[in-house]
Amino acid sequence: MLKIYIVEDDEDIREVVKYALCSAGFEVTGFESSLEFYKAMNDSSPALVLLDIMLPGDDGLDILKKLRSSNNTKKLPVIMLTAKGSELDKVKGLDFGADDYVTKPFGVMELVSRVNAVLRRSGVENEPDKKLEYGGITIDNTRRTVTVDGEPIILTFKEYELLHYLMLNKGLALDRSKILETVWGYDFEGESRTLDMHIRSLRQKLGMLAQNIKTIRNVGYKFGE
Repeated sequence: MLKIYIVEDDEDIREVVKYALCSAGFEVTGFESSLEFYKAMNDSSPALVLLDIMLPGDDGLDILKKLRSSNNTKKLPVIMLTAKGSELDKVKGLDFGADDYVTKPFGVMELVSRVNAVLRRSGVENEPDKKLEYGGITIDNTRRTVTVDGEPIILTFKEYELLHYLMLNKGLALDRSKILETVWGYDFEGESRTLDMHIRSLRQKLGMLAQNIKTIRNVGYKFGE
């Protein structure tokens, strides 16, 4: 299991990102300041770092410059989290050696995809996420395909992300708001019935295997037993 560090002073964003990345099979540790991050780096180095630009103490660009100036971390993959419309920060981040950047507000599933892409480019991949199988349903996340009893089914982008998230958390009762935050993004302002509509569509496409998606009264949904 690959380790990821996220340095983000907004606790809500930090916790949502941690939850999504942990669900995708990563080990995640969050820090709200550069000081905490530096202490952790002295003990153990991660496979990738997510860095917010605006931080107390050293900001994200300061941290990035220090990482790139050290022989031990100059090749460590780094993704910057930048404010909406802050093109200068993006340019600086890339000039200082960032591998990618994500603009806030962002969908966390997009962020997970970006993390996996940067890790692949650096020659490292997280294995647990590649193929998920349960009760006749198979997700091949490398090809982004879904089969039911060996037969392919066609899902929309959000249907796929929803099913993938449910299967990653097989057996767990998932809160509706947590599902919406993770699949639709922490900034999602739509109605919760959006989730119900996608669940209904997924069940239709899964046919007899729709029974794997269970409604948990007053909580949300669960996949499998």
